[in-house]
Amino acid sequence: MQMNLPNQLTMLRIIMIPVFLVVLFCVPAPLGRYIAAGIFVLASLTDFLDGKIARSWNLVTNFGKFMDPLADKLLVCSALVSFVGLGDLPAWMVIVILSREFAITGFRTLAMEAGVVIAASKWGKVKTATQMVMIVVVLLSLPALEMVELVLIWLSVIFTVISGADYILKNLHVLKG
Repeated sequence: MQMNLPNQLTMLRIIMIPVFLVVLFCVPAPLGRYIAAGIFVLASLTDFLDGKIARSWNLVTNFGKFMDPLADKLLVCSALVSFVGLGDLPAWMVIVILSREFAITGFRTLAMEAGVVIAASKWGKVKTATQMVMIVVVLLSLPALEMVELVLIWLSVIFTVISGADYILKNLHVLKG
């Protein structure tokens, strides 16, 4: 199977996850955290690029529709779980975020089986953007950004809950059908 450029970018994002983790845990801080932040930013940019290219060049595929959100979740969840291990985030916050991700992934799978495509909502995009910025700020761990970091952590949790509720409420017919 020949993969188009957007799907290659999605796969690159998945391949970058173990690299991100190895750097984060094996290169001494703060250098390891800074390099990991750079890797995370690059991986996040592939998310922006693959969607933009797929839509503008009419290269949207079923593989991309499935793998792109999965790659995003794997990237973000890897960082968040790492933060618990590093003592950067409380486990309960990560559990709230991961629970939403698994629930919505399951929800989307049910919808796909019913022939319904659930597009990313405004709240889902805000949630993802907030989480990605928060992850970079937490990785950098700069004292000057301590308050910004705290606000971004809380906003990530709040937008996670709002976007999850939004998905379910707007698509209740999938659960009923």
